[in-house]
Amino acid sequence: MERENVTGGEARPDFETSLSRVLAERVAGFRSMRSCERLSGGASQETYRVVVETEDGARRLAMRRAPSGSRYAMTEAGPGLAVEAKLLGAARAAGVPEPVILYVFEEGDGLGDGFLMEWLDGETLGARVVRIPELEAIRPRLALACGEVLARIHAIDVREAGLAQLLQPRTPEQLVHENWELYQAYGTPQPMIDFTARWLLEHLPPASPPRLVHGDFRNGNLMISPERGIVGVLDWELAHLGDPLRDLGWLCTNSWRFGRSDLPVGGFGVIDDLLKGYASVSGRVVDPSHLKFWIVFGSFWWAVGCLSMAQVYRLGLDRSVERPAIGRRSSECQVDCVNLLIPGPVEPPDGEPKPASLDMPRASELLTSVRDFLRDDVMSATPGRGSFLARVASNSLDIVLRELELGPAHRARERGGLERILGRSDDLETLRWALVRALRDGSMSLECAGLSDHLRRTVVTQVAIDQPQYSGYRAALRPD
Repeated sequence: MERENVTGGEARPDFETSLSRVLAERVAGFRSMRSCERLSGGASQETYRVVVETEDGARRLAMRRAPSGSRYAMTEAGPGLAVEAKLLGAARAAGVPEPVILYVFEEGDGLGDGFLMEWLDGETLGARVVRIPELEAIRPRLALACGEVLARIHAIDVREAGLAQLLQPRTPEQLVHENWELYQAYGTPQPMIDFTARWLLEHLPPASPPRLVHGDFRNGNLMISPERGIVGVLDWELAHLGDPLRDLGWLCTNSWRFGRSDLPVGGFGVIDDLLKGYASVSGRVVDPSHLKFWIVFGSFWWAVGCLSMAQVYRLGLDRSVERPAIGRRSSECQVDCVNLLIPGPVEPPDGEPKPASLDMPRASELLTSVRDFLRDDVMSATPGRGSFLARVASNSLDIVLRELELGPAHRARERGGLERILGRSDDLETLRWALVRALRDGSMSLECAGLSDHLRRTVVTQVAIDQPQYSGYRAALRPD
């Protein structure tokens, strides 16, 4: 895992002192804190590896904490880290692989919302889970195991576990409306998001008794070991009460297959195995159309979630280079929605001719030089999270370079398509807003002539700019 040593490097000067005091009070035989390393990933919450010296030798712990030690959850719909710790305990009692919770921070600890738990060994990086040789033997069994684990989660009695009043209920219709309204508040017209929201509302699954839903059960939030398979289900910050099939659909969403689109369950398994494992514990046979709704919702939800990361950056809540980079990943989710809902032929975009050498150097050359400096010099000279963020920054410059090449022609074609659909001429922004408003107020049918072709072409071109290596882009160019 990527990491950075943050001992003594926190924005709060008393971080190390506060953490050491809590460790001394809560860890048996504590002598000193050796290190505290923040792990990469975890865009909503922070995760750390803490190594302490005890009377019995070195001991590793894990710490989950709200961003920058805040006393509130970043995601308003989430239950908060104190409830997350309670969820981990309830899941462990139900036979779900989970760590032991050691201590939940209190306000007087000076560490914000968070908790300490035992350290588990295993792989959590999704891209490695689907590729590394060490997991080759266990990968074929993971989809079945995921189904079994999810069935155990969904069977937890929330009243008996003391969670019923701590978790918010969410119907499928509420979830669609909440996320659609959240996206609309950002003031950016993304027609494919509106199209997908309309489709979801027109294909709502039948009502079912609400169950405990993990909310973020996917490859990347599972800890995998070569010998035992799943050893931990992580990141319960989005847990709620609702339709349990949401968890199965999210696990099958293309964003979390890490390039293995041939293996729809997390990039490591097939749906038949997932449903077999689920039925073996729950006794429930899943309707494929019900599962498809939640797979589509997963891409819709993460399309909005990516925009939320950009909004966090715009509002100054987190100025990390990672936030706007994730924001551009919304187009990946939108092309997944295209492939699920309106597949069809589409041509790859053509780039503009190279610009004349009016400037010496050209803007593209300046960007390239900075990108290469980050990728070739900064990454190799910077440890841990600094290297990771340098890679993120260099990838962002790649997006800008592709936009310089493909953007002008893309915008011109988009404008022409909008003029044909709407039957009038105007500037691109006005026309795109007109399409979005027509989708939102229902005055335009999803079957409107030319709409699907226009959305498919514009979304595919946008993801060619944002991430041409994304598996959904390659799938769009060669639909079945």
